[in-house]
Amino acid sequence: MIIVVGLGNPGKKYSNSRHNAGWMVLDTLTGKIDWKDNEKAQAFVYATELENKEVELLKPNTFMNNSGIAVAYALKKHPKSRLIVVHDDKDIPLGEIRVQHDRSAAGHNGVKSIIEHIGTQNFTRVRIGIAPSNPQSIEDTADFVLDKFTKEEKDVLNPAIENATQEIRKLIIR
Repeated sequence: MIIVVGLGNPGKKYSNSRHNAGWMVLDTLTGKIDWKDNEKAQAFVYATELENKEVELLKPNTFMNNSGIAVAYALKKHPKSRLIVVHDDKDIPLGEIRVQHDRSAAGHNGVKSIIEHIGTQNFTRVRIGIAPSNPQSIEDTADFVLDKFTKEEKDVLNPAIENATQEIRKLIIR
């Protein structure tokens, strides 16, 4: 089993916010299906087959800072699973993606929560760049990541979301 987790925040208020880039990738990967709200998992869950592999997709609905709760539940349910986490990254230029394995949280509270709850950073991360052209313009990180993408930013982000879905498919095949 492969578990792919897209990080974000629940609720209409946060849809299309920078912090929900992980959710956007999963929605693109699945074709924006209706997600099943699994109360035990504290996540929206979708089990499917991708690239001839069993995959469970999760969108934790505990808010970003508690994302690890849903991930720990999923890994307990599927202990031999491989974990892929997709999330925004304010330190990567908008529109770029980076795939990394076994790295620290680097200040990302959702990733930090996952590491705390599962006791390891030994998983793959697909990081979606959301940084503005002038990173010094970010006055307050929380406000920045919770703001919605502008139309111009979405034009740059959309190809990156497509690229991220392709990277996830490649990771699933491995």
